[in-house]
Amino acid sequence: MSDGMGGGRPGPAALIFDVDGTLAETEELHRAAFNAAFAAHGLGWHWDRPTYGALLAVTGGKERIRAYRDRHAFALPRETDIAGLHADKTHRYGRMVAEGALCARPGVLSLVAEARGHGLRLAVATTTSPDNVEALCRALWQRPAGEVFDVIAAGDEVGAKKPAPDVYLLALARLGIACEAALAFEDSAVGLASARAAGLKVVACPSLYMSGDDFAGAWWLTPSLDGAWRHIAASF
Repeated sequence: MSDGMGGGRPGPAALIFDVDGTLAETEELHRAAFNAAFAAHGLGWHWDRPTYGALLAVTGGKERIRAYRDRHAFALPRETDIAGLHADKTHRYGRMVAEGALCARPGVLSLVAEARGHGLRLAVATTTSPDNVEALCRALWQRPAGEVFDVIAAGDEVGAKKPAPDVYLLALARLGIACEAALAFEDSAVGLASARAAGLKVVACPSLYMSGDDFAGAWWLTPSLDGAWRHIAASF
């Protein structure tokens, strides 16, 4: 990128976004979808806010189900497996999003629009599924995910999920740029560690569930992305 930021100074060539908690406060919707799926499968499980908050330390929906099952030595019914249970949860979450139960976090829509207007490429690096990314983009932008983001690195495409750097490295490889040319956006300490391990500068914007995380090492820690483009343009 020659000068996307003005003033004769090179800026980032791309912005890479986490999804859940970063683009939108999605976790309460995910929790509701998990509980609805558990009830539909007759499990008798219910994740209250403290339980779900603790489980967010485990990245990935299937991994959270497995961790909860193993932690409590629960047995799943013979006809229910983790992948099937998670697929049901994902379907329910997508339906909730489509029904209008989600909105962008402050500043997200304007930041994406301004970055695109200045010629930056946009990517997603997330542990959630591609279906969830698609549902969110259609809810927030009324467009398919592939029309909002140039690259989507999501779900089970990598061997190790966050805090491993794999999904960010995949996003960078698909963008075809070095880590120094991109800026990552995260809402959690786990995500921050993942992006940092991939060599990226990170904007940390804590979500509701992650407000108590330690964000040491973030390039910029901010409670909101309102006006974020001005800060990036002045400081990157």
